[in-house]
Amino acid sequence: MPPTRLALVALATLALTAGAQARNPRAELIVAPAWLAQHLKDPDLVLLHVGDRGEYDKAHIAGARYVGQRDVSFSSMDHDKGLMLELPPADSLRSRLAALGISDRSRIVVYYGGDWVSPATRILFTLDHAGFGDRSALLDGGMNAWKDAGLPLTAEISPSKSGQLSALEVKPLVVSLDYVKANLGAKNFHLVDGRAAVFYDGVEEGNNRKGHIPGARSIPFTEIADDKLRLRSTTELTKLFRDAGIGPKDTVVAYCHIGQQATAVLFAARTLGNPVLLFDGSFQEWGRRTDLPVENPADGKQKP
Repeated sequence: MPPTRLALVALATLALTAGAQARNPRAELIVAPAWLAQHLKDPDLVLLHVGDRGEYDKAHIAGARYVGQRDVSFSSMDHDKGLMLELPPADSLRSRLAALGISDRSRIVVYYGGDWVSPATRILFTLDHAGFGDRSALLDGGMNAWKDAGLPLTAEISPSKSGQLSALEVKPLVVSLDYVKANLGAKNFHLVDGRAAVFYDGVEEGNNRKGHIPGARSIPFTEIADDKLRLRSTTELTKLFRDAGIGPKDTVVAYCHIGQQATAVLFAARTLGNPVLLFDGSFQEWGRRTDLPVENPADGKQKP
C-alpha cells in the first residue's frame, strides 16, 4: 500500500530533524592540512594568510593571499574617544573583500602563521558578519600544522585578482555598549571576557582600569587551543564553556581589549553550535567610561 501524503510529510520532517541533529558545526568550521592540500586548486577557493608580513613573503602556502586587519577593518585616530578595531560599513567591507579575490561563490580558508590565532579568528568573524560564515573555515593548527604534515611552502606570490561580489547581507553579530549595559544580569545573557586572566582578575590594568565588566565569566582566548595551536577537542571545549556556566544553546557575548581576542572564544563557541555576538568596543570602550562599574577581584570590590 503506497504511503499517504501525511506519512510522506512525516517522513520528510523526520529526515530534516535528523539532519539538523546530525549537523557538526566543528566539521564545517575547521579543515585539516590533508583536506586543504586536496582542494588547493579548486577554482572557487580563496586562501588567506594571517600573520607577520615578512614571514608571508619568505614562505606561505601556494596561492595564499596576505590579509591584515587593516584590510577589513578601520581604526579611529581619536585616541580619547575612538576605537582601535571596528568593522567597516557594508559597502566598504564588500569592496575590501572583493579586493582579496572573494566572490559570491567563494569557499574561503583562513590560516595563521606563527601564533596569530586570534587575528585569524577576527578575520573569520568578519567573514561571518559579511554573510560568508557557512563558506569560511580555519586551517586547524595553521601553517605549522601544514609544515608538520610535510606539505610544501612557496615564496612565490600569485598575481592578485579581484572578486565579483554582490551587495552584502550582513549578519547582526555586533552589539553595542548600551546593549551590554542593558542586559547585565539578564537571564541567558552570558558575557565572556576573553582577555588573559591577569586582566580579568585585576592583577594588571587594561584600558586604564583594573578588573572586568560585572557578571562576565573568564574564558581566556589562549585556552581554546592546545600547545600546538590546534583547536581543543569538542569535549575539552564543552567543559571549558560549561565550567563558565554556558549551556549548549546559550548565546555567547564576548569582549576583550579591542575586539580581537574575543573572536577566538566566539569561534570556539561556534564549533559547539552556540550562537555568538561580539561587543566590539570591548573593554577599550567600557573602561574609559568612569560612570560604568567594573568588578576587581584583586581588591574584592566593585568600582563605579
